[in-house]
Amino acid sequence: MYVLEETSYFWLLAVIPTLLFIYFIYRNWQIKTQAKFAEIRFLKQLAPNYSRLKSFIKLSFLLLAIAFLTVALVNPKMGTKIETLKREGIDIVFALDVSKSMLAEDIAPNRLEKSKQIINQIINKLTADRVGLIGYAGSAFPQIPITTDYATTRTFLKAMNTNMVSSQGTAINQAIDLSLTYYNDDQTNKVLVILSDGENHDTNINAITKKAAEAGIKVYTIGVGTQKGAPIPLKENGRVLSYKKDQNGETVITKLNTTTLSNIAKIGNGKYISGLNSTEAVKQLFEAITEIEKTEFESKQYADYKSQFQWFLGFAILLIIIESFVFDKKTAWIQKLNLFNENNHEKSN
Repeated sequence: MYVLEETSYFWLLAVIPTLLFIYFIYRNWQIKTQAKFAEIRFLKQLAPNYSRLKSFIKLSFLLLAIAFLTVALVNPKMGTKIETLKREGIDIVFALDVSKSMLAEDIAPNRLEKSKQIINQIINKLTADRVGLIGYAGSAFPQIPITTDYATTRTFLKAMNTNMVSSQGTAINQAIDLSLTYYNDDQTNKVLVILSDGENHDTNINAITKKAAEAGIKVYTIGVGTQKGAPIPLKENGRVLSYKKDQNGETVITKLNTTTLSNIAKIGNGKYISGLNSTEAVKQLFEAITEIEKTEFESKQYADYKSQFQWFLGFAILLIIIESFVFDKKTAWIQKLNLFNENNHEKSN
């Protein structure tokens, strides 16, 4: 297992295609300029030891050195052993609504991004609890299973968007049903946090919520949006082109449905929380889950991470040294090998 400590340095890799572009522009200009001076066969006689290939070889060593140096700056770390840790916590699964209605901007920047912010802030406050992630719209899908790896969870959360599910709608019942398969430890207390605008299109939501409650899952809901509502923007390259319309050509106004979300929380022995204020929503949820009894569980993870940058730095320095000893002149011993029978060809001419 490895981790990358400073990924921001990867932008330095952009130097490689830039230098390649400059090199080929320069070579093209050089060839055209030499062609104006003399024909190629005469140029070979004037500079018999000049090698065109050597300049590209030198550049290749330099570009490889830049690549290795960049990786050294990123500082990859390798886990050298697996440790089994005993933790005390609960299992928390976040079910995030990724339907098109979550693009409404009645909460800045929009409902979906607001929900992500809330989840991120909650994860930031956790220490030993395990988390999982589910996405849903017209259907539900697993995004990441129960884990103690908060960094990976944040990465997957960031990638979630409204294009992940082809079937539109808000199938909260499917999200709850899928969550039942997430909890793999019957001894650990379980929490399901649903973030949505509550525009539920299901008829059996009460039955599936009751099933979750009977399985020992506390269901909390966070309503993201306003009861006044807002249109659903259709964007391209960040610009609003139009707004979603219904079959009659009327602009669709999506509104927060607190009734559905409150009912789910009530049946699920949890609590409904308003997501209008991120800080307050995080505070209320964290206080609620803090009161839940923690249970001990084991988790295995890589430990004793050691930096590996020195290997890449060493290769970069070695390549730079090699590059400095490569000259534009042809190599004498390679010429003596006469691999392509060039000398005999010249004598015959």
